[in-house]
Amino acid sequence: MTLPLTPQSASGDATQAGATAPEAGQPRPDQAASLPPGAGQTCSASPYIAVILPAYNEASTIADTMRSFHQALPDAALIVVNNNSRDDTATIAARTLHELGARGTVLHETRQGKGNAVRRAFLEIDADIYVMADADLTYPAERVHDLIRPVAEGRADMVVGDRHSGGHYAAENKRALHGFGNRLVQRMVNRLFRARLVDIMSGYRVFSRAFVKTYPILVEGFQIETDVTLHALNRRMRILEIPVEYKDRPEGSFSKLNTVSDGVRVIFTIVKILRHYRPLAFFTALSAVFCVAGLAAGMPVLEEWMQMRYIARVPLAVLAASLEIIAVVLLAVGIMLDSLSHHEQHRAELQYLQEYGKKRHR
Repeated sequence: MTLPLTPQSASGDATQAGATAPEAGQPRPDQAASLPPGAGQTCSASPYIAVILPAYNEASTIADTMRSFHQALPDAALIVVNNNSRDDTATIAARTLHELGARGTVLHETRQGKGNAVRRAFLEIDADIYVMADADLTYPAERVHDLIRPVAEGRADMVVGDRHSGGHYAAENKRALHGFGNRLVQRMVNRLFRARLVDIMSGYRVFSRAFVKTYPILVEGFQIETDVTLHALNRRMRILEIPVEYKDRPEGSFSKLNTVSDGVRVIFTIVKILRHYRPLAFFTALSAVFCVAGLAAGMPVLEEWMQMRYIARVPLAVLAASLEIIAVVLLAVGIMLDSLSHHEQHRAELQYLQEYGKKRHR
């Protein structure tokens, strides 16, 4: 069930959502979050902004994170997604909502992983603009207007808070392997999609409603940032990166990232996306590998046949033939899946156009 948030969620029960959403095209009675200064509007009502804060054991930072975003966006809804925290994260978040008198709610997602937490928020919350940030005070809430403005003006579908251009991430990050993994993923994605993105894995993003309502979240963990980027690139959505400051977690707050395991998951996510959305390239590459292996295995057999007109290495001949058959089958699979992918892109484009059209009439 989608939850349109109203002031009721700020007064009384901080973990409950508000009343029924108004009809499309009619202004909301509570006139939710207003545009950042200078932002253009396509309708008379101000856009409804939801700030999504996935949280797992963030008791030491969740309250300050909520306060900073409430100060920057006093009319926005603060959505904290408690993801099986073993500390007082949920209690502190609910109390902070009440103290601030802020619009918002605390959602609970029992399936572990940031991807699952973001999915819960996107399913439950109905907004015009979605802000996603970490609950660990690493991203500057005061820069949120810069990220919202391009989406509010209709110039971007997703705006990314770029941690790298200003050198802040390199200065603050104390995990060398983590930085190396970020650069590796960035180069892979840019090469695969012919893009020039700087920060593939930033957790500070702003999305349009059309993006959120046409984005299927199929990942569960921290690879969500890579997945949203790949989805936007594959669907030819407009991505804008804006440099923002970044600082490491404060003392007493601990990262849930594991450089090796999370890096492996991200790489597998890229491979999966390539297999799903670039099947011809993926299966052609596999076909080429098997074809070369088959040729390597068959060369001694061919040489033997040319010299003796007799094949003594029958097992090697069978192996070479099998590898070449597999190569042909893989190429055929790639061609068929590429056709199916084209039809899927056609369907997804129509869905995106429908959601974009709804936005014009909200």
